[in-house]
Amino acid sequence: MDSLVSQYSRPAYTEEGPSEEEQLQLYSGAPELSLKFALPPVAQDCQYWLAYLGMQCRLHELRHKRRISVAAASKILANLVYSYKGMGLSMGTMCAGVTPQEGPALYYIDSDGTRLAGNLFCVGSGQTFAYGVLDAQYKYDLEDDEALELGRRSILAATHRDAYSGGFINLYHVKEDGWVKHGFNDTNPIFWETKLKKGEFSNVTSALD
Repeated sequence: MDSLVSQYSRPAYTEEGPSEEEQLQLYSGAPELSLKFALPPVAQDCQYWLAYLGMQCRLHELRHKRRISVAAASKILANLVYSYKGMGLSMGTMCAGVTPQEGPALYYIDSDGTRLAGNLFCVGSGQTFAYGVLDAQYKYDLEDDEALELGRRSILAATHRDAYSGGFINLYHVKEDGWVKHGFNDTNPIFWETKLKKGEFSNVTSALD
């Protein structure tokens, strides 16, 4: 889905250097904490609260002399948006990170103040289509390459079926020492490769069939 990604750490490795539009460095030396904001119809809600949460994370570090945890960052965001419940705020987010205390952590937060911890979430207008792929193929002990391919295929399903999910796939692998970017890819060639080589998307016909 179309997304705005803010990383609270320097990347461990990136296959393609992210542009300023793809990466917002809110401050340096902050925790290995990644926030993925799926942009809903009101994208500015996500952008505003993303910047505000970055400020809160930095203030936490200055006050307590240690970096904020993923759980605490997600709780701050959930409390913030809950105070605006029923006022037209529109946003859906996933907060992911890896810390020595928590290990890998993933939280879902929406504009109603809902906050859920889990291993797997989809956010955005195309989430129902992405969940269809994830629920069918997900297993807890996926290898890195398998997980990346599953994420790519899930987003591809969302972009194909949902007009508001955009036409590009961003993949990030969040690690304890930073994050790895695995490309900013146009879905069109990926779609046709998936259809012609794997026989999927049978609802689409082409002259090559």
